[in-house]
Amino acid sequence: MERRFTVKDFSNFIFLSLLAVMILLTMYMVDRQWNKMAQMERVMQEQADSMRELRILVRSVDKRIQSGSVNSGSSTSHQATLGDDIPGAFRRAKIAADQPDFQEGDWHVQAFGLNLKTITPLVSSDVYASNVQRYVLESLLMRDPDTLEWAGLIARSWEVSDDGLTLTFKLRKDVVFSDGQPLTSDDVVFTFDFIMNETIAAPRARAYFEKMKSVTASDEHTVSFEFKEPYFNALSLAGSMSIMARHFYDPYLEEPETFNQSKGLLLGSGPYRLQDPKGWTPDLGMVELERNPRYWGPILPAFDRLLWKVIENDSARLTTFRNGEIDIYGARPREYKTLLDDPELSARTQNFEYMSPTAGYSYIGWNQGSVDKPSRFADKRVRQAMTYLTDRERIIDEIMLGYGEVAISPFNPRSHQHNKALSARDYNPEKAKALLKEVGYEDRNGDGVLEDANGEPFEFGLVYFQGNEDTKRIVLFLKDLYAGAGILLHPKPTEWSVMLDLLGKRNFDAITLGWSSGVETDIFQMFHGSQTDNGGDNFVGNKNPELDKLIDAARATVDEAERMPLWQQSEAIMHDDQPYTFLMRRKTMAFIDKRIHNIEQTQLGLNSGFVPVEWYVPLEMQKYSD
Repeated sequence: MERRFTVKDFSNFIFLSLLAVMILLTMYMVDRQWNKMAQMERVMQEQADSMRELRILVRSVDKRIQSGSVNSGSSTSHQATLGDDIPGAFRRAKIAADQPDFQEGDWHVQAFGLNLKTITPLVSSDVYASNVQRYVLESLLMRDPDTLEWAGLIARSWEVSDDGLTLTFKLRKDVVFSDGQPLTSDDVVFTFDFIMNETIAAPRARAYFEKMKSVTASDEHTVSFEFKEPYFNALSLAGSMSIMARHFYDPYLEEPETFNQSKGLLLGSGPYRLQDPKGWTPDLGMVELERNPRYWGPILPAFDRLLWKVIENDSARLTTFRNGEIDIYGARPREYKTLLDDPELSARTQNFEYMSPTAGYSYIGWNQGSVDKPSRFADKRVRQAMTYLTDRERIIDEIMLGYGEVAISPFNPRSHQHNKALSARDYNPEKAKALLKEVGYEDRNGDGVLEDANGEPFEFGLVYFQGNEDTKRIVLFLKDLYAGAGILLHPKPTEWSVMLDLLGKRNFDAITLGWSSGVETDIFQMFHGSQTDNGGDNFVGNKNPELDKLIDAARATVDEAERMPLWQQSEAIMHDDQPYTFLMRRKTMAFIDKRIHNIEQTQLGLNSGFVPVEWYVPLEMQKYSD
């Protein structure tokens, strides 16, 4: 007899299907709860461990006090604390924490305009990865943003030898990495040795540390940096080296390629950490740091989490900010005034307009090729001509709407490094054409395009980051401008990761990018001839023996009064060589959510990315919770 599918069967099928769905949902919820409980248990265990270690430390100090072994003073040259054993680097953070409305909690959410290729220290090469690393990795010293003097962080105190060649640091004894392992002088020694190991892909860092002879530990909390020769930036170099954990990074010396190709190997002693110090990858589309529950610092950071969302499109980034999904928005000039007049935005944001004293600069880098195969830009007259053809004033006025200034060189025009006898080259097509004619470029066939002696047209590709609308407008503006002089510019919009690859291989005609600046800019890495062939940042292939000698002499001159004229002579040579066409220094126009408190302007710019962290959100204004 034939078996038919009845209503009862259908009801049973529906019941069993619903039961299966409910079981799956229950398993999913239980799994989520289990993961959350496991995470909470892990954090609680770490906090318990930290409390236990703190009690041991307190008992140890008590015993030392009772035995009279604790001295009331120190004979070292520089003290690193404010008193009550608070490191000097925490001065401003302590002021913030003492505010009546200060409250821990909430998240600080920002956006990156591009997707990072890697956040592994040393392997990464962009400022965006550095922004993440500064919250995770710590250094011996920090520069005070008000006084610009050095203040102690991991270092309790430090001494400089009479000849300036040896710097000795006494480390704090309570510093631990985020996994609970203590930070000692052995980790400092390891960091230097790791950087200098040729199997590690860290040519940029090695270039800076090549003046250092050795780093040695005399005991668990005393470490000395010995330099081969005097170096003006010795204290900065030693004091600002980000300390890497030996127990975490040492295994990669056995498999350096794993480290060199890694995306997210990041563990340090800082106030924040990756939940999985080996697990970050670019395809996550964001970077998320959680507060380090074992942080050793006396002032804990306010935010529970730091989150950077990758939003490569300018318009999408603005929309996200309008929706309150990110806390900071760097406005483009054309939208800035419109946003100022937006009542809804003004009601919940605060705006800041300023030129940072350490503002970097944007530029066009001209690839000079190699000795065996020089490019058309190897002749400095061609590079000078390109600068004369680049109407930077119009770029600033028409595209940046006046929110910037023409850059003369890598040196800030208000710094002591700047040679006041120099001024930016004005837009002058006639001078440009005369220089190009000297080199042999003429319109030989009447088609409006310059050709060289072999009849090859003057054309080149200009690589730029495809996600920046202002840069795109500048490139298109230059395309028209150069075409009027008979030069064909081919715009090459490019993804960030691809741009980094092109730089590493020096596979481009010209490229437009930007460099950040500091209190005093060391130009060795970007313009010294030795940094062309070893993976350094002289990716345009600039080589000038006279410039190299001046850079070497300036770096070896400790006395500032004697050093500044050397930098100024270096600037004069770069002004003549034009390895870059220095475009502009831009003003910052920032909108920040009013939830964020304690925003201040300092000698180093806005205190937005300072560590120790100074920003916080009062309790009644908090919107996120862990």
